[in-house]
Formats: sequence, C-alpha cells, structure tokens
Amino acid sequence: MPEAHQTGTAPARAFVIHPDLGDRRDQRRSPDLALEEAVALARALSAIEVVGAAVARLRKPAPGMLFSSGKLDEMGVEIAAAEADLVLIDGPLTPVQQRNLEKHWDVKILDRTGLILEIFADRARTREGVLQVELAALSYQRTRLVRAWTHLERQRGGFGFVGGPGGTQLEADRRAIDDQVVRLRRQLEKVVRTRTLHRAARARVPYPIVALVGYTNAGKSTLFNRLTGAEVLAEDMLFATLDPTMRAIHLPSPDGEARGRRIILSDTVGFISDLPHELVAAFRATLEEVLEADLILHVRDISHPETEEQAADVGDILDGLGVDEDVALIEVWNKIDALSPETRAALRRTDARRADVQAVSALTGEGLPDLIAAIDHRLAEVLNEHREPGVVTLDHADGRRRAWLHAAGVVEREEPGDSGTRLSVRWTRRQREAFEALDGDQPRPDDLDMDDEEEPRRLGGWDPLAND
Repeated sequence: MPEAHQTGTAPARAFVIHPDLGDRRDQRRSPDLALEEAVALARALSAIEVVGAAVARLRKPAPGMLFSSGKLDEMGVEIAAAEADLVLIDGPLTPVQQRNLEKHWDVKILDRTGLILEIFADRARTREGVLQVELAALSYQRTRLVRAWTHLERQRGGFGFVGGPGGTQLEADRRAIDDQVVRLRRQLEKVVRTRTLHRAARARVPYPIVALVGYTNAGKSTLFNRLTGAEVLAEDMLFATLDPTMRAIHLPSPDGEARGRRIILSDTVGFISDLPHELVAAFRATLEEVLEADLILHVRDISHPETEEQAADVGDILDGLGVDEDVALIEVWNKIDALSPETRAALRRTDARRADVQAVSALTGEGLPDLIAAIDHRLAEVLNEHREPGVVTLDHADGRRRAWLHAAGVVEREEPGDSGTRLSVRWTRRQREAFEALDGDQPRPDDLDMDDEEEPRRLGGWDPLAND
C-alpha cells in the first residue's frame, strides 16, 4: 500500500471516530459534543484536513479491534468513501488494537493520546516545553514499536505520524528510545533546576502570584493579554498556547491608573478531558506553578453547552496536582458576550451575589473592573490577614532594601538617625521572609518580568476606562 507521507502542500485526509459505549461509558459529556471536540483537536493541526466524522456506538469494546465486525465494516465504508488516509480514534487504543485496525482499514491510525501529543509537539516553543513533549511522546511510543504492515522497516508511534521508515530491530529501537529518554530526563532536570531558581527568586519578591487555569480554549490567554497588555497568542483553537507565561503587573487603582496592588500573573497550559497521563507527568514541573499561587482564577467558557463538565475535568486535574481545597479561587465565567442579553444579565446578577464568581468578557472587557476589584479584595484577605508589626534598621547606603520595603507597602513610619534609618513596618510572614532573603545578588522585582525563555517583556496594566 502507499505510504502516508505528508508534504507541506498535501495535508493528511483524516476521518474522526468517537467510540460511544452508551450506558457503559464514563464520559461526562454527550457523544455528539465529544465528537465535536475531537474534530476541533484534529483541526488544530495544519497537517490534517478533516474529511469526515462519525460517532460509533458500541455495546462493549472488543479486545482486539475495539469495534465489532459489523461496525468495522460500516466504518470502513465511510472511511473509503471519504478517501481518508488517516483515522483518528477519540479514545485510548492498545498497541494491538491500533495495529489490527490499521491492517483492517489499510490506513494510518492515531488515538486521542497520540493526537494530543502531536498538537503539543507542534505548539511547544520553549526548551522546557519541547523536552517535556518529546519525553512524553517517547514514553507513549515505546509501547507501539510493532511490525507494521509487511515487515520491520517502519517504526510506529503517535509522535510524528508523518515520519518515514524507522529501525529494523524492535529491541534495538527500544534500547535507542530508552537511551533517548535518559538523555532527555537529564536535560529536563537542568531546566527544572533553573525553573526552581526562578521560583525561589520570585519567592523573595513580596508580590502575590495569581494563576490562570481552565479548560483549553476557555479564553485564558485573551484574559491574560487584557490584564497585562502582553501579546500572547490567543486564537479560537484548542491548545493555541502551551508554554507558561508570567508577567509582573500593577492592578488598576479606582481612578483607572495602573497604580494598584502589584502581582505576578501566570498563564498556564489549558486542560482537557482525558489528558494523557504521559503529558501530565511530563508537564508536572510546569503545572506546579499553580501550587505556588496565592490565588487561582479558574477561567470557564460559560457559553459552552458543557461548561459544567469542563469545570469538573479541570477540578479533577487540580486535585491530581495536589492543589489544596482551601486555596483561594475565583471562577471567571468568560465569554458572556456570546450569550443572549437576558442570560448575560442573569449571570451578572449571580456574580453580584457571589464573591467567588465573576462574569466577564475578556474579548470586550465587560465585567473586568469587577473582576479586578474581586482579585484585589481576595488577595487582601489572603495576604493581609496576619500582618505583624516589626522594626527594621538599615544603613543609609542600603537604598535598595529601603526601596523594596516601600514598594511592598509595609512601611508605617521612618525615622532617620545618625547610624542608620529605623523603619517601623507591618508585614505578612511571606513579606518578612522575602525581605530577609534579599542580598546583593538577588534580582530586583522588575527583573522578574520575563517569561520562561528569559526574554524581557514590558510591564502591562489593563485600563478599565479604555475604550478598546
């Protein structure tokens, strides 16, 4: 049969199948909406052209083929009619099932895990992101080294389905993958140590960390851009951005100027149902930024018909990461601009009664002033609850640490003397520890305004009075 190689001008013709087990399925969402999400995942890759999609309802999964013989023939007719050379199964496949389906339908097969790995491989930009995706892909690929079609000339796997011939010895391939995994883990350890140093440096800064989390395509990056003035890629596409980005910003003060509380805002990778465990493990160091947050903003696409199910999926992943239940969290009901005026008004009345909910439109700016006020109020509760008085005496030449204290807003009284300056402060434990950790080699707070590629970025500040 002809090889399914791809070129820049000939994307793979893909047919998407969502297996539905009826009453036996443990999915939260309806089969039709699950198929719609699977098609959106496929379209997130420019190398794929979706030429057909279908829900395959099953009584029970067949161990060797997943589908029954009748369903195999039925799907085979649709696949042939669509002239597809790639079939995407929206669910997990065992290596045996993948191989048998390829032989039966005479096309390339990719399951949900493999597809998400492809998307992550295509979108990762930072060194850490590339290493994490490659490590996850190799872990997934190792179990899928099989005798594809007629002989051992091809290495099969979910990572790089457009690739050519691979090794000719399965054991040699496995050893090569194991060696590559060891090498990647060593490289990733170095990157993780750098991230740990960055995290430790941020801990010395008295600014709270606010993390954006949510289902993919919920509008996190659009909200991040609104609040920071940054230009993170924001498109109507699943997993439009992968690499985490952090910015130090001033929240707007009541007069609209960016003179309010200083925070560090973090935009994380979007979540999705059935997120491959290989990716959860590989991206754990990145997702652990959420564990360091003082406040979590759970951004939800409130216009989606299964927004509750998506929120439950996000909650499951946060629980798996070990996020404490008592961590401060605000639900941001985004995309209210996509709702009817009556529904939008009802949601705005709901968020007025609940301190943990804010209905907004990151696209138009509606509701963002209230969100800013809620963030500031919640952080005040979290950080200012246990302020303690203290006294700090600094040399006259120690202008940097004096400026640090004033920037943190903890100075109540300052008394210059002959041998130094005596400052009466009222601060939180976090602020006191951050101040004590300062030394001449630590970066200034403004030096932390950079993303994970260590590329300097300008400070931003959303102006609620702007007409943009």
